Amino acid sequence: MKREQIFGVRQKVQNPAKVRKFLKELQEDLPRDARELEKRKRAFCAREKTEPILNRDLIAMIQKARAEQIEQSSVAPTELENLLRKRAVRTISGVSPIAILTKPYPCPGKCVYCPTEARMPKSYMSNQPAAARALRNKFHPYDQVHNRISALQDSGHPVSKLEVIVMGGTWSFLPHNYQSWYLKRVYDAANGMRAKNLSEAQKRNETVDKRIIGLTLETRPDFINERELIRMRRYGCTRIEIGVQTLDDEVQKLTKRGHDRRHVIRATKLMRDFGFKICYHLMPGLPGSTPEKDLEWMKEIFENPDFRPDFVKIYPCVVLETAELKSWWEKGEYQPLRDEELIQLLLKFKAFVPPWARIMRLMRDIPVSNILDGAKLSNLRQILKSQPKKLKELVGEEFVENQKVQGWPCQCVRCREIGFADLQKIDPEKDKPVLKRRDYEASDGTETFLSFETEDEKHLFALLRLRRPSGQKFSQFGSVLHDAALIREVHSYGSEISVGDVAGIGQHRGLGRKLIAEAERIARDEWQMKRMTIIAGIGTREYYRKFDYELRATYMTKKL
Repeated sequence: MKREQIFGVRQKVQNPAKVRKFLKELQEDLPRDARELEKRKRAFCAREKTEPILNRDLIAMIQKARAEQIEQSSVAPTELENLLRKRAVRTISGVSPIAILTKPYPCPGKCVYCPTEARMPKSYMSNQPAAARALRNKFHPYDQVHNRISALQDSGHPVSKLEVIVMGGTWSFLPHNYQSWYLKRVYDAANGMRAKNLSEAQKRNETVDKRIIGLTLETRPDFINERELIRMRRYGCTRIEIGVQTLDDEVQKLTKRGHDRRHVIRATKLMRDFGFKICYHLMPGLPGSTPEKDLEWMKEIFENPDFRPDFVKIYPCVVLETAELKSWWEKGEYQPLRDEELIQLLLKFKAFVPPWARIMRLMRDIPVSNILDGAKLSNLRQILKSQPKKLKELVGEEFVENQKVQGWPCQCVRCREIGFADLQKIDPEKDKPVLKRRDYEASDGTETFLSFETEDEKHLFALLRLRRPSGQKFSQFGSVLHDAALIREVHSYGSEISVGDVAGIGQHRGLGRKLIAEAERIARDEWQMKRMTIIAGIGTREYYRKFDYELRATYMTKKL
């Protein structure tokens, strides 16, 4: 039997009369917290002798009633909706992230810090959350995506805008036929049906209910070349994450990384001129480095125009059981950064992160039980942002206060995006979006970061990344990349709202449309560019067609 038949995703609310009755009870007497909500749900189902009521059904009922009654364009999620969404932070950036792994396959790297568990891809451990899910699904892409969608739905999250992140070793080292099959089945899972080939699956995904609006692939800088980027575009990739680790070539050599900063510079320029969003994985605390050296190269990441990624993930080096580094540690030849040193380093680093960059992670999701030595604070971001007492206990009150003078709190995109302010009950009448513009040089071209923010720049509603390329020519895609300005990202923040639903505090307010119009004006009037080209995810193509963009060579493009 086909997977599509075995794994049919429920679309309709089950037993709507009972759901409506229980919803009325909740609205009349709002639960204090999620625990009380679950207790009352069980009691209701037992009393009414009905099957379990899912949070997603309650949210669907609320949204349907609101859509029928309310016409205005700005309606924030209700307090009950936020309560019904388990782990609301999962979709608070406006999309539903789906992290999946490829099967275990040989890795070209010999890095001393990577774990090498036999049944897992290089650098992953079987008890990490995404890895454990992949293992349960035998690494099959359809099963991983389908089950993750079902889990999000059952927790009350909308799933119309999917951001798929493919992890597992080095993507570019996988056989090309496996890559094509793997991603075709990813699109099949979102579509809920089997296509004949990858192209057909992508075409269907342009208009289905669950659209893959972004696809991220992970690889190494030394595997990036023009042919590889062309292949990634044909898969629908919009963001590339590369393992930079450090800019110190001596440290790279010592740890057997296999590439140096020249590879990072070349890869970054190529990716940027193809329009990709770029994420660096950074690893402070490596053998041969010090906190002082780490701070210097981490500062250079944003100060040097050869780098300046859009996103960073910080994975501090730790000692793990199956890594070669363990033997160095046992001999006393290596000592990792511990909690206090790492926090001090990150406080200094975050103080100069520019407002156009996003810190996606501060710690890798390695279970503490796996770490033999090194930083173990799994909730590091929360401590830095909202637990001042704990922070001062770890590094001292004087150090924390001094960092505030030097630029804290952090101004990165994630710390300012409106979804988190949403939870703090930001006032949509008082805190109006204001258009902001920031220009900077990167990879021999010009980047313009357009955004809608509150006047004080504390909260970010939407952003657009516009690029005037360096002028390098490519053997393919020339008709859309040459003499064209590039839109590399358009993103409206706030809790995810399904395609076609009423607007929230960030999404579906027309901010994306206004940003695109301003980007077109800059490209046409200031840069005298002939064409605008957008690196659109498969599921966003219909959105851009509304603004007269057409599909050419995997990009959405328009003459100016």
